[in-house]
Amino acid sequence: MQDKYPFYIKSTAILLGLCLFTYMLFVLRGVMVPLCFAGLLAILLTPLVNLFLKWKLGNGLSITLAILVAIIVFVGVGYFVSSQIAGFSDELPKLKEKSEQMFRQFQKMLRVSAGMPTKQQNQYITELEGKLKPMVGETVSSILGILGDLLLLPIYTFLLLYYRNLIVNFVYEVFKTDPKKVGGVLKDTNDAIKSYMVGLLLEALIVAALNITAFLIIGVKYALLLGIIGAILNMLPYIGGLVAMTLPVMMSLVTKDGFSSPLLIICAYLLIQFIDNNFLVPLIVSSKVKINALISILIVLLGGALWGVSGMFLSIPFIGVLKIIFDRIEDLKPWGKLLGDEIPTRHKGMFANFRKDKKSVAEEIVD
Repeated sequence: MQDKYPFYIKSTAILLGLCLFTYMLFVLRGVMVPLCFAGLLAILLTPLVNLFLKWKLGNGLSITLAILVAIIVFVGVGYFVSSQIAGFSDELPKLKEKSEQMFRQFQKMLRVSAGMPTKQQNQYITELEGKLKPMVGETVSSILGILGDLLLLPIYTFLLLYYRNLIVNFVYEVFKTDPKKVGGVLKDTNDAIKSYMVGLLLEALIVAALNITAFLIIGVKYALLLGIIGAILNMLPYIGGLVAMTLPVMMSLVTKDGFSSPLLIICAYLLIQFIDNNFLVPLIVSSKVKINALISILIVLLGGALWGVSGMFLSIPFIGVLKIIFDRIEDLKPWGKLLGDEIPTRHKGMFANFRKDKKSVAEEIVD
């Protein structure tokens, strides 16, 4: 059966739809970001809510108790990190003095070895500051936005858990043509997100322990704080780990003489990343849905451009849900394969050429 519309019309309509959808996500990010985080938290808290329901506590009370448990855990972690930061702030004057001294030595080295006058160096520094200030401002505003979203998070989570049966029934009624397929998508989505989030938390704990152990052995100041911050940043796929490495390296450069400690930190970081990427992620974090590295990096960068730090974190669960949907819709299965990490040994063009060559040989024999 021939398509009603030609390819260029369909492709244009799809691109316009994607542009409109992306624009709506960008405009509504203030509402969508806390709602998406609340959805992830609601999925994580569902087993705890079901446990309280078994104790005959009632739906509203069960949800409230589960959210209170989550708040207590979050406040406990925040208090621990803030107490470490308070001790770190006492050293800021010394760190500032040492960093200024190192900067003057670096300027002197450039002036002597590269022949670059101090005035020219200051000009380059001014230009660099002009470029970095907007980036720093965006990062700070994104972090403040996340802190602001935390106030809405318990409310959204409570409502999503309270009306979860209503939402699930709505999905079944909208796609009632194949309820079995809808049920499979919902179950796989729930399992994939739960597996990803729980695995991510376990990975962060193990990476934090490895970071702290390595920093203590090397003798890095504030090893506990830097190890925890590094593990939190490592939760941002691919990009967070690189940022996490710079913090202890900078601390070591400022607080110690020579370059032996920074080199040891880099070596320890590479070893921890090797363990993380080859053992922890495949065994703990990888869920039923596996996304290839190319798509993961692209979606993390696109999520950062769209929603900042929040978008970078939410991008992997989002693309995982999309792959589940694509794998169960016949027309979208090629897109699901494109997102996956299964690499075919041969492409279909090879088989087409093989059949063509075989046909040519047969025709020559007939002639």
